[in-house]
Amino acid sequence: MFLSIKNIPKVPWSSKKPLNFKPKLSTFLFLCFGLTLFGLGEGLLLVSLTGASPWSVLAQGISLHIDLSVGVITLFISLFVIFLWIFLDQKPGIGTILNAIIIAFMIDISIAFIGTPDNYFFQILMAVIAVLFVGLGSGFYLIANLGPGPRDGLMTGIQKKINLPIASVRAFLEITVVAIGWHLGGTVGIGTLLFAFGVGPAVALGLYIVGKFFNSK
Repeated sequence: MFLSIKNIPKVPWSSKKPLNFKPKLSTFLFLCFGLTLFGLGEGLLLVSLTGASPWSVLAQGISLHIDLSVGVITLFISLFVIFLWIFLDQKPGIGTILNAIIIAFMIDISIAFIGTPDNYFFQILMAVIAVLFVGLGSGFYLIANLGPGPRDGLMTGIQKKINLPIASVRAFLEITVVAIGWHLGGTVGIGTLLFAFGVGPAVALGLYIVGKFFNSK
């Protein structure tokens, strides 16, 4: 049922314009809540030691060679990606900026305060929960409609420039960053595969849950 979703639902607190820098308080709070869940999911996946999402693999790999945390590296990567938007005619919204900040912060919080389960089964379970958190967080974040995330904007911007299918562009970006991150020492494993194949359905589920709970129109 939720897998058939083709459009992002609209709810009473959705922003009518993605570049609205003065959103309603409810929109702002749900945006921040969604990004907090998203960042927690990214952090839990790293903590599970089963792998990481492609961009977190890159951040983790870089952090092994620079004396900065994975979260701080994630923030710098996001800011660099946003900088590239200048050449892609993309415009950031408040959601774009908060995406970079909150997710990076939550990754470091997760790594600092959440322990890795000793049992491999529970590590996999943590990875599954992490992907579900990313999906639910994405539901709140996308429905808030306050601007695309840095990587989403990069994807759509490149797609408009080279006119290739968006799936091909996204796949190229994800494969490239995970390959670089793995080469630098980032963790690639079953958790990476769970994220790659599970995040799409998880986001669809998140959109469905948030849309239904808040009476989508």
